[in-house]
Amino acid sequence: MATILIVDDEPNIRALARAYLEAEGYTVHEAGDGPERLAVFRRARPDLVILDIMLPGMNGLDVLHQIRRESEVYVLLLTARSEEADRVIGLTAGADDYLTKPFSPRELVARVRAILRRGRSTAAGDESVFNFAHIRIDGGRHQAWRDDQPLDLTALEFRLLKTLASCAGMVFSREQLLEQVWGYDFYGDARVVDVHIGHIRQKLEADPAAPRHILTVRGVGYKFEDDPA
Repeated sequence: MATILIVDDEPNIRALARAYLEAEGYTVHEAGDGPERLAVFRRARPDLVILDIMLPGMNGLDVLHQIRRESEVYVLLLTARSEEADRVIGLTAGADDYLTKPFSPRELVARVRAILRRGRSTAAGDESVFNFAHIRIDGGRHQAWRDDQPLDLTALEFRLLKTLASCAGMVFSREQLLEQVWGYDFYGDARVVDVHIGHIRQKLEADPAAPRHILTVRGVGYKFEDDPA
């Protein structure tokens, strides 16, 4: 079974979540305050992190940014209902899903199951390579280049670009991209796709305001186009 790390400064929440998750057969680690959060993460090497946004000191979003510099591990955010902006920021930074407090432990378990059923497009064995006039994408190396210059893409940005480029010229709706990149069980706002498309354009396009590779099809979605020029 999968290994799960719970990062929350409230011991009662950690204990409740741990009890339900261990009852399902998961191996569970906990981290509360201070620098132990990242130390436990590196030691436990979890398959999924349940991460509270409202942490003292190094808050949950800071922890998420650090995790994403090191790993593509699944991350489920715990947020308060009033923290919509933080949820959007968290999803943009690479969280896979979120759950609002107070939550049902059974729903937490269901979300964990759903996330772990998803497949990472960067799993071992992905040897797909896409070569265009100016863009090269290597699935096995998890890297993309423009004119031989490596692009500094996050894991989620890479998956999104690779999905679009794998069917160049085909238009994807936001919902289709959410299903293929985030997973069928994504509960967030479809507008998060627009945010990530904007980030990719900033890194990929010579002129992000007039993109030539990732194009908007008004009222439908997005498509990737090769640029022969």
